[in-house]
Amino acid sequence: MYICIMYSSELIKGTLKTIVLNLLKDNDKMYGYEITQKVKELTKEKIQITEGALYPTLHALEKHGDVVTEKIYIGKRVRKYYRLTDQGKKTVSERVNELADFMNTMRFLLDLDGKTSTV
Repeated sequence: MYICIMYSSELIKGTLKTIVLNLLKDNDKMYGYEITQKVKELTKEKIQITEGALYPTLHALEKHGDVVTEKIYIGKRVRKYYRLTDQGKKTVSERVNELADFMNTMRFLLDLDGKTSTV
């Protein structure tokens, strides 16, 4: 499903929607291959998303109302672009905040900041 050099597919699976939504927030509209390449570039190839993982995620986001599609014809080829809806802009903010909070909780839970808890 995911090709990932540094991280387990379970970690990526849980964050893929947030990754895609955030990319669309920062890039207005993107097509599938462009999304995979941008993730690969931004993560220095630590995360490589396959089409088999990306397109079901995009379709789920579209079904949920977070993205809309736009077909652009390039010669005889059709390229499908994805863009955030107003709802998607709200969703991306919520998901990024949720993920940031989760990461902070995990940092504390796993004692990554050198804090020791007394339970």
